[in-house]
Amino acid sequence: MTGKIPEEMIEQIRSQSDIVDVISDYMQLTKRGRNWFGLCPFHGENTPSFSVSQDKQIFHCFGCGAGGNAITFVMDIENIPFPDAVVKLGSRIGINLELQSPSMSNERSAYSLKEEKMLEAHAFTAEYFHHLLMNTEEGEQALNYLLKRGFTKESIETNGIGWSLPAWDTLSVLLKRKGFDQEEMAECGLIIKRESDHTYFDRFRGRIMFPIRDENGKVIAFSGRVIDSQDEAKYLNSPESPIFHKSNVLFNLDKARTVIRKKRQIILMEGFMDVLAANQAGVYNAVATMGTSLTPQHITKLKRLSEQIIVCYDGDHAGWEAAKRASEMLHSEKLKVQVAVLPEKLDPDDYIKKYGADSFIGQILEKPHAYIAFMMMYSRKNKNFQFENDVLQYTQEVLELLVGRSSPIERDLYIKQLASETNISEEAIYAQYRKFEADHAKRYNRSESKQQQPVNQVAAQTKKSLNATERAERMLLSHMLSSIDVVDHVLRTLELQPFIRDGYNAVFVRLIGFYEEHGSPDYQRFLEVLDDPDLRKLVMEAALAEHDPDQAEAEISDCIKQLKKHRIELEIQKLLHDSQEAEKMHEHKRALEIAQAIIQLRKSLSAI
Repeated sequence: MTGKIPEEMIEQIRSQSDIVDVISDYMQLTKRGRNWFGLCPFHGENTPSFSVSQDKQIFHCFGCGAGGNAITFVMDIENIPFPDAVVKLGSRIGINLELQSPSMSNERSAYSLKEEKMLEAHAFTAEYFHHLLMNTEEGEQALNYLLKRGFTKESIETNGIGWSLPAWDTLSVLLKRKGFDQEEMAECGLIIKRESDHTYFDRFRGRIMFPIRDENGKVIAFSGRVIDSQDEAKYLNSPESPIFHKSNVLFNLDKARTVIRKKRQIILMEGFMDVLAANQAGVYNAVATMGTSLTPQHITKLKRLSEQIIVCYDGDHAGWEAAKRASEMLHSEKLKVQVAVLPEKLDPDDYIKKYGADSFIGQILEKPHAYIAFMMMYSRKNKNFQFENDVLQYTQEVLELLVGRSSPIERDLYIKQLASETNISEEAIYAQYRKFEADHAKRYNRSESKQQQPVNQVAAQTKKSLNATERAERMLLSHMLSSIDVVDHVLRTLELQPFIRDGYNAVFVRLIGFYEEHGSPDYQRFLEVLDDPDLRKLVMEAALAEHDPDQAEAEISDCIKQLKKHRIELEIQKLLHDSQEAEKMHEHKRALEIAQAIIQLRKSLSAI
């Protein structure tokens, strides 16, 4: 499709895209009363303040003010312009649109122009590698290797797996021929610059290539595996680059998100090969970190999708250590964590090969250990209960784990288990537990008293009420969004910038243009034409503001009066400052003129 998307097509896509379904593709929502709530994806928070109304088909965050409809949500969450969001939502409901003209978009993107070229190069390279694997003699050995390893042709196609030629500069030459800047290609890790003669060579040579995608499905990096790893490292990954930050990336999130939403559960793994093996076994809600420990950025992404997480790391010592760290981080964020423990020091990929998909699902994923149970298992490792010190250390570690983190039922269950394992009586263990509990309460109360004042200050700032001028601006814009006549009235009676704050005046100018084009009020459609999220926040807050249609004329008049008064007060403040400056410079005539102007302004102020 070229040219502008027809209004009736936009309306059809909007009306058929249920906002709860759309937003649930990106984050977890829970129904409370008539609305749905979740953790806002546009600012960090631990208590859900992000509300979605299915009746009104709008969302609004009470914390940061973000709001809009299904289309603007996709615009904001994916940082794409309006036409692209319409196309994306259209494809969800079977309406396929193709935008051939870049001029249709507002050119708003999460990436710079240079980064867009890097993404374009990665997309081209992924297609090239995949073609080499599937359609050339050079890729035949790698394809057979994958098939013998249990990959199906369908999974190879789905994941875009490819092959890089062993030659030194095949890709470098091809990218240059396609017009890509070689410095930029080196910066994003596809090729490498030689220090000796400043020529370029391919980073990946003679490797099976696994594309790494961001959560929107764009290829941002690669991991290459050699078939014969006698002399080289088995895996070679793209370096950190402007488009690839390992601490932010969860492998397979783009494909797993829909299944996670349905299952309301995430399987967290260590490596992308484990995820691919899990996919082959029929497990599609698995994601993995990219060669790095779990980070707060990862957890933020996970929290938005589900509160139920199963950690499934390798069964060796390093895997246990990593699972402990990840579980503690997830548990501290109030997520419901379970740990699937693999036997025989196997990783998920090896376990599936050895015991099969059914065993992996039935014996491992469907029988995970609760967080406290796993932490007790971890604490029990490498301890010999024939030694008194080991018994006492284990008992202390378990009780510290239970204090402040367990329900009465869990406490009873694990203390019984602890008594059975150590041969210490339950009464003695409970006595020690109560001592730990008292110490914990003292520490907690001291911590709370230290933090209470700053927390209260933050709460006060968050709940800060609007002043009279701010209320007037919001109310006047609210009426403007409901009636084109109000805009006409303001244009006739006030200057072009009727508001005090620049943001409101920017919205006002755009609203004039919107009414000239559309002719009737539609705040949801107006939200979609605003490319600035901050302006959309102002519109959303005004649209949600309560006003009385029967008292519209009086409310509008009061708003205009308040804004006039505030503008005069600002002018008086400016003149008072000018008067002081004039007196300092002994400009008595100018000071007298300013004083007379102030008197006139004060008279006009009292007349309003």
